[in-house]
Amino acid sequence: MTPITEVDGRRVALSNLEKVLYPATGFTKGELLHYYATTADVLLPHLRDRPVSFLRYPDGPDGQVFFTKNVPPGTPEWVTTVEVARSEGAARMVLVQDLASLMWAANLVTEFHTHQWRAQAPDEADRLVFDLDPGAPASVVECCEVALWLRERLAADGIEAYAKTAGSKGLHLLAAVRGASSARASEYAKGVAVEAERALPGLVLHRMTRSLRPGKVFVDWSQNAGRKTTATPYTVRARRTETVSAPVTWGEVAQCRAAEQLEFRAGDVAPRVQDHGDLLAPLLDAGRAASLP
Repeated sequence: MTPITEVDGRRVALSNLEKVLYPATGFTKGELLHYYATTADVLLPHLRDRPVSFLRYPDGPDGQVFFTKNVPPGTPEWVTTVEVARSEGAARMVLVQDLASLMWAANLVTEFHTHQWRAQAPDEADRLVFDLDPGAPASVVECCEVALWLRERLAADGIEAYAKTAGSKGLHLLAAVRGASSARASEYAKGVAVEAERALPGLVLHRMTRSLRPGKVFVDWSQNAGRKTTATPYTVRARRTETVSAPVTWGEVAQCRAAEQLEFRAGDVAPRVQDHGDLLAPLLDAGRAASLP
């Protein structure tokens, strides 16, 4: 019988709690749900009002992995949903607005991916994102070098950047912006990526061409497009181990000399939040959002 628990007055079914999702570490579904419950205070503000795409892996990363953008079948009526315009027609997506919705969604076993805009203003980007993706033998160490250059370049335009691990190989840079469409944000991000390639020609690519990737860092500017999503801060990834897309300090970025220095698992996050709070909290302050030049 599926256990039912009450979360903020909502009845939530939690299933298969003993199921091992990550065989390499023995990390179970119950531990995954515990992680999301204890990280909710810092995670939920980054999910709130943003239509969510779920990258589901119900049998663990070694099983079937698939995206769910539309409201999943069986979604409780109390979960908030919103209509989202798409090129193929309007669709309805989930908004994870509260702890009960978070625990329901976490029980699906999913990565959380969100747009760079909010549901109430889908035509206006409020985030700028750069996804730094290393091509072997490059690693997050090289991503850090590129991130430091990008931080200074964005600062020259009055844009304050913050970093988090991708939870896989690379690094994400995020900034709060205002008054720009997703198309304009993409245009600006591409321009900066092109500049980065010119400044660091042996290290940076702004094109996705696979044959050019070995040993370089692809600065993916395209995730600023209105239709695209990026892994949400604090989401657990469907990787070999339960790695998290975790916020990091610029000191950690500057001092990174080995990839394992910026690999954080679910169990590492609570102590980091206790020490640092939410390192990405400034992104939630509308007063700190910058206008694109």
